[in-house]
Amino acid sequence: MRIPPLRKGQTIGIVAPARKVDHEKLREGIRIVESWGLKVELGKYCFEKDNAYLAATDANRLSDFQHMLDSTTVDAIFCGRGGYGTTRILDQLDFSTFIKHPKWILGFSDITALHLKLHQLGVPSIHGCMPTQFSNPEYAVSVEHVKQLLFSASPVEIVAASNQHNRSGEANGIIIGGNLSLVVDALGTSTAPDTAGKILLLEEVDEQLYKIDRMLTQLKRAGKLSQLAGLVIGHMTDLKDTELPFNQTIEELIMDKVSGFRYPVGFDFPIGHEAPNLPWRHSSTSRLVVTSEHSKLIVG
Repeated sequence: MRIPPLRKGQTIGIVAPARKVDHEKLREGIRIVESWGLKVELGKYCFEKDNAYLAATDANRLSDFQHMLDSTTVDAIFCGRGGYGTTRILDQLDFSTFIKHPKWILGFSDITALHLKLHQLGVPSIHGCMPTQFSNPEYAVSVEHVKQLLFSASPVEIVAASNQHNRSGEANGIIIGGNLSLVVDALGTSTAPDTAGKILLLEEVDEQLYKIDRMLTQLKRAGKLSQLAGLVIGHMTDLKDTELPFNQTIEELIMDKVSGFRYPVGFDFPIGHEAPNLPWRHSSTSRLVVTSEHSKLIVG
């Protein structure tokens, strides 16, 4: 399914489907979106006050998102931030109107759950930084790339430096994935991804190495690593070890899980929970090229 690029004068709906958002950071993000020549409709319950962690009650977050999905005047949906909470409302969302008139949905981290649902529906979406990050100077390049992607139908090219643990090769396929924890969380649910023939992208933040190993082992046991076309590894940010060391680097740990498979693997892509976090179109046709000099991901 194709979604046309945005045009100036169109309207962005901003919702908070997961963790509570910082008011001022979101307001600054809105000002940046408006500077692109776009209008903004803010979800009714983005700033609900009575919840400690979640942005609002499940019912109200669901109501906000459903309104944006169904609205004939909202042309794209930006998730304010990730955190946790999207899966609490995901199965209650009704996509029947949306699927007739699809629109871009932007987010990452916890929003990976939504990307996997949209993939199941055959709708592409955008994995990229969110409005609460837009005013952070460290994300200026990432935000500019989000803008370019939204206003253009051109393929996106993302390059990563060489890593000694890379496995060279070339692959073509639909690209899916995002946050490792959320990909694993989908196993056994209605949005469990079919990874056969796909390019799988994984990134993670603030996890212990043994937990990363456990999640990757679960993916392997579930048959989700054996038939990939290729594997892309983004930022693995703020990983921790235990008092008894796990005795493997993140690269060694990942390559151990895919040692019996023959597809290309590229590390250090600028995607995930640190700057730069370059955007890409989830569920789009892609090409992965890994050489001794660099890795390159081209997403249609």
